[in-house]
Amino acid sequence: MMSPERSSAEESIWQDLEVLAVSKRLARSVSQKLKKKNVKSDEEDAKGVSLNCLNLYGRGGGCKVGAEMGEDFGDRRRSSASEEGKGLKTICGIDETTVECFSYGVRERFWKKNNRKYLELEESVRNSRMHIFLPDDILEMCLVRLPLASLMTARLVCKKWKHLTTTQRFLQMRREGLYQNPWLFLFGAVKDGCSSGEIHAYDVSQDHWSRIESDVLKGRFMFSVMSIHEEVYIVGGRSTLTNNYGRMGSSVKTHKGILVFSPLARSWRKIASMRHARSMPIVGVSEVSSDFPTLPSHQNRQERRFHRSRIGGVSDVYEDPHRLSVRRQLRFSADESEASYLTVKKHQRLTRQMNGINSKRFVLIAIGGIGSVDEPLDSGEIYDSATNAWAEIQRLPLDFGVVCSGVICNGIFYAYSENDKLAGYDIERGFWIGIQTSPIPPRVHDFYPKLVCCKHRLFMLSVSWCEGDGQIGRRNKAVRKLWELDLMYLTWTEVSVHPDAPMDWNATFVADRNLLFGVEMFKIFGQVLDFFTVFDVAKDETTWRHVSRNQMTHELDASSCINKTVALLHL
Repeated sequence: MMSPERSSAEESIWQDLEVLAVSKRLARSVSQKLKKKNVKSDEEDAKGVSLNCLNLYGRGGGCKVGAEMGEDFGDRRRSSASEEGKGLKTICGIDETTVECFSYGVRERFWKKNNRKYLELEESVRNSRMHIFLPDDILEMCLVRLPLASLMTARLVCKKWKHLTTTQRFLQMRREGLYQNPWLFLFGAVKDGCSSGEIHAYDVSQDHWSRIESDVLKGRFMFSVMSIHEEVYIVGGRSTLTNNYGRMGSSVKTHKGILVFSPLARSWRKIASMRHARSMPIVGVSEVSSDFPTLPSHQNRQERRFHRSRIGGVSDVYEDPHRLSVRRQLRFSADESEASYLTVKKHQRLTRQMNGINSKRFVLIAIGGIGSVDEPLDSGEIYDSATNAWAEIQRLPLDFGVVCSGVICNGIFYAYSENDKLAGYDIERGFWIGIQTSPIPPRVHDFYPKLVCCKHRLFMLSVSWCEGDGQIGRRNKAVRKLWELDLMYLTWTEVSVHPDAPMDWNATFVADRNLLFGVEMFKIFGQVLDFFTVFDVAKDETTWRHVSRNQMTHELDASSCINKTVALLHL
């Protein structure tokens, strides 16, 4: 007879074999039924989890299926029948629900390997989860460090990125974090004899040119530009009128309107127009404090054209030295201007509140230029960003001549005339001062000097003759020199010599921070050439270096050399 222990062991073995056979039959039948059923819903397919598995997992059952179906059931199968039954019993149990879970897992593993759409869907879901949980402040910190070209591309990703990168907070972070690079914007391109309106932008750090289409500037020429606060201001100019048949006529219109171009937002807007139409005016822009005198104070001084001079740092007032007439004029006009003063103050306060606390106040000055009937102008106007209004300023000094260049430096608007005279307009006090310097830098008559301000230092570029470097029999040549004015002793000092020959009589020079850029365009042998050079005033070196040569002028006409104007921004 067999022992009772052995009989019980054999009985348990037979029971396990019966269960294994039943589980195989159930698995075979369930798999056949699943083949006839439709595919599960999209949500279950994306998650890869069956409802039965979730119920078992929630009640603490033995199902090991993860949320992403990361475990492969095929790896858990054993080679022998006993190991397969043991694995089946360990993983899913022995009831019908467990068998269904096992069959569904095997089927889905096969389905995932052979379905590319599921793999693409799973990849997109994984990528979307990465962006959903990224905080806005971290996203701003990443986007603020991008170069301008990459930032423009990032704005096309979604509306959220576009909104984050156009707020005032984002622009302030970019400005204060010193993530900006110098950009040169060239205006005044002429093609086929007409102003095309194209803007050529040059990234100095990346050595890359970009072209911006602008319908606003089509047909407009002889305007001046000035940049401040990541924006470019287009002042005055002319445009050719068209007749009733749509053809270009011979008459021209002189503008007094101001256009504002924002490269970061790729947008255009208008501000208040000037009081007089001007083409090719001399413009300057400068930031001012919140307590800057309002426009009526400048308007009261516009008729005072005293001969003021400054020699060696001493100011003398000829004609009415005690300013008695001025006191009488101010006494009679005090009551009239008080009401307008309070109105401007109230409007200024409301405008500052609307623009925000971080908005900086600035003034824009336009003097000289050519009027509507081609007459040279000696008048000037000033624009206040706090009030969005223009006011006339005191006219240029008598016998000053036609102004050809000007720049704002340390609160003074310096203007240079064709008669080699220098004058300064005190922006805060509102009057002109004649400045006598020594020695006057020599220059060639056809090349007008250009004033630039760089790091609170006043420079002038002029073309003069060089006497063959002291060698006998060597021909003289024209060179472009950089001069600096000592603001204390009013003396000019030669700083450096430009390496290129002065082929462009309308060369443009712009400066910002420590960098001084020169843009020259000229036509030679039937081709328009361009040269971009830069000079760093902070370094001890007195040499210029080329940053770009002949990159974008092969499509432009020779008229672009005369019509060109350049603005410099850090973006």
